[in-house]
Amino acid sequence: MATDMQKLIVTSEEDDEEGDGTDMDVKEEDGDSENRAKHIADQAMVGVEAGMLSDSFDDQFQYHHEVQDQVSTPGGGGSGGRKCRPLEEKERTKLRERHRRAITARILAGLRRHGNYNLRVRADINDVIAALAREAGWVVLPDGTTFPSRSQGSRSVGGPSAAATQTSSHQSPQQEPPPSLKGISPGYPTPVEYNSGQMKGLLVPSPSPYDLSAGAHPQTSVMMGDGVDTPRIQPLTAGTVDTINAKQIVDVYPKLSEREFGGSAYVPVYVMLPLGVMNMKCELADPDGLLQQLRALKSAEVDGVKVDCWWGIVEAHAPQEYNWHGYKKLCQIVRQLKLKLQVIMSFHECGGNVGDDVCIPLPHWVAEIGRSNPDIFFTDKEGRRNPECLSWGIDKERVLRGRTAVEVYFDYMRSFRVHFDEFFDEGVISMVEIGLGPCGELRYPSNPVKNGWRYPGIGEFQCYDQYLMRSLRKAAEARGHPFWSRVPDNCGSYNSQPHETGFFCDGGDYDGYHGRFFLNWYSQILVDHGDLVLSLSKLAFEGTCIAAKLPSIHWWYKTASHAAELTAGFYNSCNRDGYAAIVAMLKKHGATLNFCFSDLGVLNQQPMDFADGYVDSDGLFWQVLNAAWDVSIQIVSESVFPCHDRLAYNKILDNVKPLNDPDGRHPLSFTYHRLNSVLMDRYNFLEFQRFVKRMHGEAVVEMQV
Repeated sequence: MATDMQKLIVTSEEDDEEGDGTDMDVKEEDGDSENRAKHIADQAMVGVEAGMLSDSFDDQFQYHHEVQDQVSTPGGGGSGGRKCRPLEEKERTKLRERHRRAITARILAGLRRHGNYNLRVRADINDVIAALAREAGWVVLPDGTTFPSRSQGSRSVGGPSAAATQTSSHQSPQQEPPPSLKGISPGYPTPVEYNSGQMKGLLVPSPSPYDLSAGAHPQTSVMMGDGVDTPRIQPLTAGTVDTINAKQIVDVYPKLSEREFGGSAYVPVYVMLPLGVMNMKCELADPDGLLQQLRALKSAEVDGVKVDCWWGIVEAHAPQEYNWHGYKKLCQIVRQLKLKLQVIMSFHECGGNVGDDVCIPLPHWVAEIGRSNPDIFFTDKEGRRNPECLSWGIDKERVLRGRTAVEVYFDYMRSFRVHFDEFFDEGVISMVEIGLGPCGELRYPSNPVKNGWRYPGIGEFQCYDQYLMRSLRKAAEARGHPFWSRVPDNCGSYNSQPHETGFFCDGGDYDGYHGRFFLNWYSQILVDHGDLVLSLSKLAFEGTCIAAKLPSIHWWYKTASHAAELTAGFYNSCNRDGYAAIVAMLKKHGATLNFCFSDLGVLNQQPMDFADGYVDSDGLFWQVLNAAWDVSIQIVSESVFPCHDRLAYNKILDNVKPLNDPDGRHPLSFTYHRLNSVLMDRYNFLEFQRFVKRMHGEAVVEMQV
């Protein structure tokens, strides 16, 4: 690891521009200061490895005291020095901050470039320490405290872990994490972490049937059978997991009470491919690396993979000029490995949402139209346009160079069906999911992070473009109340809470005459859009399973108004079923419902902050599933965030295969979200392979030493 960390420092000088991109306002220093900063950075990185960051920062602080003498006024002794003390303090503070940012910027640049760390844009040294601690198998508490897990505490006192233990913040080396802290995630943020910057990297489980007893704590690092230190986990990108000696692995979940899934229904497992698998030229970004990863997935008996077919890549430059080259190459690889492929017709942009790590805008020619006619995009009450996807108000408006929005979607889908005819005939492509809104989901973009929304805000209505406002005016006139042709003006803003508004509070206007009229119209626009697009997709993909995705807007579910669902287009207040009309529309077209497990994939790891939003993920989950099963439509499901521990997998299994359902109903397939380097680490991959076997209904025999 020391060699790797030194590489980060050596190459970090090449990443100055990348470091500047972190918005840390790093400035160039004079020669002596720059050399000194580099020296401190070297010490800091070595200190991270050995757990001795405190020494390097002491050295840095001593240097700032030396700088103090240089910025003092002439004749600094005596009363004159005391008079200038406030100025000296300011100068010292500026120097400390400037050098701290310079050091952190270089460290972050090196980590992002060589270590593939998922660090937030404004990460600081505490994030770096937490990320390195997690990789070493340490426990990281919400306040940033780090200490070794039980397995590392058993190492030699004179080893590196002993030195690292000295830096634990106010923690004894023997202290164990409390029983509620299970399943430490290797750095993938939850929505709360993404929006508030809190609970960095730590996912705190809520009680579940799979919680360990108070005396049994999960191990976040794995020990080898012979008792020596665990080597650094290596990516599993070639070969199969069978090459790992099973006798070397110690079960890290002792005495965990689990359901037996041997002989249960076979549920196919798909893995979502990374967002950046295809570049903007519609070429595979890393075909060799992808092939190795797909071979590893094949060895784990995964049924197939899922991929976004981005409108902004395929039809990027001119109307009806399609480039499918990279996707055809992907299909050939999938066919070669005898896997299945599910594709998503992604008519939205990528970037700016939770989990987006690449930017794929809408086609350039659409953006040009939007500059002259911004009403083709969804608009909020402040007049801000959201170019994430096209407004449903232009579904039947010929504003896209002579075509309506649904005609553009249909031409795109028909082109895909023609170009990939052989893969449809051979059954390689098993399902096509139709993107119906932001993030491919059938909903309004009511909670855009780019416009300032933060969890658990209720969001805002998105119907202020001229086309939707015209539709509202016609609906009000047809009802005989022209003065209802306006959006209620007491709905709050993106980050309001229901009780702070006159519309969404208990007994608020949402349940009045005007409120009910508006919400009926607003939700009906959503259903009509799905009905129109799915009717055309059924023509384009006749004989192939098509699907539509619904989001899980689970915050404020326990309130009377269900405010967050209302702004997203689901009229699901306490006295109304907002999903019945949607599943009936899906039934009409024989479409499959893709409903995310909300945070059920990591539900037993939710931060306690979720309690602030009156969340009921389970209640929403079962309401939607029962609505779908009542009309006998198929369901597929997927996780929202990556999970790598057994407790989270058990929660998924429990919801995919309900224990007490007399009809034995279950989703048609499950998609793991998404393929990443952490999943391919060999121990994470072994746990994933075990999960796949249980999804397939196979009995799993635990490996014993």
